[in-house]
Amino acid sequence: MDKVAEILAEASAEAVEPRFRALSAGEVMEKAPGEIVTIADREAEAIIARRLHELLPVPVVGEEAVAADPALAQAIHDEPAVWLVDPVDGTSNFVAGRPDYAVMCSLVRGGLTVASWIWQPVAATAYRAELGAGAWRDGERLTRPPAPADAGKLTGILKSRFLAPADRRRMEANCSVFGEIDPGRSAAGIEYPEVVEGRVDFIFYWRTLPWDHAPGSLLLTEAGGVAARMDGSPYRPEAPGCEDGLLIAADPDTWELTRGVLLNA
Repeated sequence: MDKVAEILAEASAEAVEPRFRALSAGEVMEKAPGEIVTIADREAEAIIARRLHELLPVPVVGEEAVAADPALAQAIHDEPAVWLVDPVDGTSNFVAGRPDYAVMCSLVRGGLTVASWIWQPVAATAYRAELGAGAWRDGERLTRPPAPADAGKLTGILKSRFLAPADRRRMEANCSVFGEIDPGRSAAGIEYPEVVEGRVDFIFYWRTLPWDHAPGSLLLTEAGGVAARMDGSPYRPEAPGCEDGLLIAADPDTWELTRGVLLNA
């Protein structure tokens, strides 16, 4: 666990942090319509992938490698174990000079996330989780504090960008029941810890790219929270294309209450 944390922090120090608020125009590219990538993403992923493979020689499924060759993501289903890597989670924030970005990875075995790491460079904060062994922040064990039982006192984030327009309008209207809807931080590596530490009570995501959600979902569930699809099935990393929604919440009661409100059930 310590070695992987070191790999992320060292790759960040070498390839990411020196470019924060110092990117030149030629170091920011569009990898798909509306999706940007930077030289920092690509260099950090190469460093992390090489060192993780040296540590445990299983396939490395990195966000930028999959952008170049989507077939690589099939390893999540085909291989007994894989590393998942998000070299700069929150690239749009990074490019804009906002501090809300993270460097993340996770280890998946048999379809289950068994270990995860999140490094927040600006805050110099390290999160890690191990299946059955707990969630930690800088060596301190994390337990999600209780959420309010009243929907009107809950704070949440609704990530509705990728929803169909009618579904987006319906869910946004249903959210009027809650106490506050936060706009989010545009980075799962920032948002999941906010739920774990009690600053937000729930988040609904539609798009669930595996490198975005495997690290934080394990951190949350090991701290006592819930990460489940809208049918109640526990979250498992899937290759891109599984866009059927993910609701994360402080605890089982908050998950059920939030799901009912969002679906108007």
